[in-house]
Amino acid sequence: MMNKQEELKSLQGKIAVVAGATRGAGRGIAVMLGEAGATVYCTGRSVRGEASDLGRTETIEETAEMVTAHGGVGISVRTDHTSPEQVEALFERVKQEQDGRLDILVNDIWGGERLTHWGTPFWEQPLSDALLMQERAVKTHLITSYYAAPLMVKRGTGLIIEITDGSTYSYRDNLYYSLAKIAPIHLATGMAEELRPHHVTVVAVTPGFLRSEQMLEHFGVEEHNWRDAIVQEPHYSESETPYFVGRAVAALAADPKVSEKSGQALTSWDLSDEYGFTDIDGRRPHWGNYAREQGLPVR
Repeated sequence: MMNKQEELKSLQGKIAVVAGATRGAGRGIAVMLGEAGATVYCTGRSVRGEASDLGRTETIEETAEMVTAHGGVGISVRTDHTSPEQVEALFERVKQEQDGRLDILVNDIWGGERLTHWGTPFWEQPLSDALLMQERAVKTHLITSYYAAPLMVKRGTGLIIEITDGSTYSYRDNLYYSLAKIAPIHLATGMAEELRPHHVTVVAVTPGFLRSEQMLEHFGVEEHNWRDAIVQEPHYSESETPYFVGRAVAALAADPKVSEKSGQALTSWDLSDEYGFTDIDGRRPHWGNYAREQGLPVR
């Protein structure tokens, strides 16, 4: 059995790239990989003094600093993951700086919040938004894995994690959103098959009801008083911080038997049951159990 200090540094010496680490789940994952001792390349488009078209205040530099503050080594690299040239340059840099080593890739690029038109039939939604969502949430994952995989194949080891929303192929109340969120699950399934002979593991992972910066802002609360939002949205009572799925990813990356899960779609709550980690507030939210108790679909 590992002691607590060994457990906290279970990823010491590991090299990770978190694509889409600016905010939300990506930031939480990067920071928790850092908490476990990893060196984490934090990528995205928003840097200090030059935000992306999403207009958010969070930056990849902040995320990298948080990684370092939690015990890892954070490195920010501005990257537009829709650009093959920029992604290729990113992994060439990793290759040069880390002697060809890449242990963990997390694909968390999204950017589709403002492109989702809930409650509107697909043929009445702006086609430009629908196509841009697929470019940001599917094309980016394809490009990123394309340039990352050879580093892992060459060393005969590695873990790729596709972050998505839901662990099934069920419809998610909007055609284009469903396509963007189901695609990473199939990417994990397909990549797992092709990478298995090279001893590279691929899984998809979903958080539950995520208490992201944008969601907190939507409800007009902050992390310290997030429970005030339950009045507006009762299901928020079972929400989780981005660090919960971050610890799920860190636990997977530290598991010597993770290859047995290759090709699977996993959830933060089930992984918490399996590995025993908690959210940073000490809670163990379980969206699966909660949704079943409330008669909600568990997607």
